[in-house]
Amino acid sequence: MSSIRKPGLSVNRQRLIYLPLGGAGEIGMNAYVYGYGEPNKERFILVDLGITFPDMDSTPGVNLILPDLAWLEERADRLEAIFISHAHEDHVGALPLLWEDLRAPVYARPFVAEIARRKFEEYSVAQEGLRTTEIWPHQIEAGPFTVSFIPLSHSVPESSSLSIQTPAGHVIHTGDFKLDSSPVVGDAFDEQLWQQVSADGVQALVCDSTNVFVTRSGRSEGKLSPAIEELIQSSKGVVVATTFASNIARLKTLADAGTRAGRSICLLGRAMRRMIEAAKETGILSNFPTVISPSEAALIPRENLMLLVTGSQGEPRAVSAQLSVGRYKNIDLVAGDLFLFSSKTIPGNEKAVLKIINNLSRKGVAVIDDSSDRFHVSGHANQPDLERIHTIVDPKIVIPMHGERRHLEQHVTMCREGGREAIVAANGMMIDLTNEVPKVAETVPSGRMYFDGDVLIPARDGVVRDRIRMALNGLVAVSVVQTKSSKPVFRCSVVIRGLWQGENGFVMKVALETELNKSIGRLSGQVLHDDEELEEAIRRCVRKETVNLIGKRPEVSVIITRIA
Repeated sequence: MSSIRKPGLSVNRQRLIYLPLGGAGEIGMNAYVYGYGEPNKERFILVDLGITFPDMDSTPGVNLILPDLAWLEERADRLEAIFISHAHEDHVGALPLLWEDLRAPVYARPFVAEIARRKFEEYSVAQEGLRTTEIWPHQIEAGPFTVSFIPLSHSVPESSSLSIQTPAGHVIHTGDFKLDSSPVVGDAFDEQLWQQVSADGVQALVCDSTNVFVTRSGRSEGKLSPAIEELIQSSKGVVVATTFASNIARLKTLADAGTRAGRSICLLGRAMRRMIEAAKETGILSNFPTVISPSEAALIPRENLMLLVTGSQGEPRAVSAQLSVGRYKNIDLVAGDLFLFSSKTIPGNEKAVLKIINNLSRKGVAVIDDSSDRFHVSGHANQPDLERIHTIVDPKIVIPMHGERRHLEQHVTMCREGGREAIVAANGMMIDLTNEVPKVAETVPSGRMYFDGDVLIPARDGVVRDRIRMALNGLVAVSVVQTKSSKPVFRCSVVIRGLWQGENGFVMKVALETELNKSIGRLSGQVLHDDEELEEAIRRCVRKETVNLIGKRPEVSVIITRIA
């Protein structure tokens, strides 16, 4: 007897899923999970494992911010491999800090692998899982996945998209990319290669969305050199240029232009020197101009010197910030010098960059920023380039990634207007890609981890929240000592931080201690013998008195010592 299949049901319960745990709805902290298999039994791969950077407003004192991978760590026995698309911090920076919780093989191209190796060394983590791989058509078998690296251009060498073959169809994960036929360093966009990779059909294109609002076509890195050289030639003093340390092509463009203008080139900043070293060691950079040391640079006539420095995003410890306020390695800037920001300011960094610009302006240094659009090109595909890659790949489904929520929404709108299925996938949103129309399968926990000092702490633990509250409200620490006598006697002393304490520094302290000792004397015996109730009474007293004195409600820490 033949079996009857109910409409809409599939005998095959295997599914293909996409799950961002970082990087969707934000720019940074990229971590994308793909899974295939029966629900709750899928085998996984992870694409990228990056960080984002803290700021003093929302994450004071934090070193780095990483994706919370608790959901994946609980299923680490089903994780087949990790693939790193390129060497930017927001794609590889979390690898040494989180790898030991995952312990899956890590695949990357040679330059990316070299950057990852250095990061493992920096954090004293074993490199046993790191594996260097080749580009398409080379294939890597990882459980039910067959993965190939597809070369393309971005603002760091050896960037790749990933071709992910599964039993449920072919997925292409673009990573960060632009369509550049003359990138100076790295891989030029090869349309014929992309047509070949996509020839058998693509179920889903998971695609960069960063520049979806930019309606003009992107410019090539190779077009920048004439304008930069003209600018350098026009300067009579020292020329300083800053860009992302990982933008090897830009550093070469700047250095070549400076050399042609008759200037000696000096690299300042550890991150920049490390990137150039890694590029040379892996063979992707063989003709970078000769550079001089900082001690040599200090002796060269100003009109013959060009500095390439770190700190394009206003980082307070980087060279740009230090030069803006004083000397660095016996080099200083004066009126008549030129400072070029050959970079785009990442949203959120505007205040830090503007501070450097203002400091330089006070010195009389001429500042050229990214607003002119003559001395910088983006590493991300603009809207016409996104439309072009959609046409070449011709996927059934497009999933926007790598962008804030507004970028993802706009990318979905663009796809639907072009007749393609698309869906917004936020962090923690598991998308089923198995059928013609993508759908939300479930939502899983996602969030952030803080690398704070030498420890990783979940954002939900509240450590940084407490730090912010202390910064906003100040802190009063109260020590209460119960002395030994026939009748218990309590004495209070306070330490105050972050609050005005009066002209001589003791008015607030004396007032609080006096009021606390009076208040405790009025408490009932039951409260005095219960630590929790006594602590709460002291907090209320301190906050009430500080509101009366200065209008602030501080954080209050209470330590009770009872002498038997």
